[in-house]
Amino acid sequence: MTINRYLRLVSGAFVMLSVALGHWVHPGWYYFTAFVGLNLFQSAFTDWCPLVSILKAAGVPACKHQAK
Repeated sequence: MTINRYLRLVSGAFVMLSVALGHWVHPGWYYFTAFVGLNLFQSAFTDWCPLVSILKAAGVPACKHQAK
């Protein structure tokens, strides 16, 4: 898997998990949902996302060509 696929996987999982926790545990978890959304929004303008930096440091390939 590439960085873009991991980014979508982790972001989607965080959103789904925080919405579920907000519904069943405590509404304060919706702030985490908002944080993930805000982070994705800012990354569209700044072309920087903390998770991408973490994945690059972990050695995840940036494209399919590098993944093979």
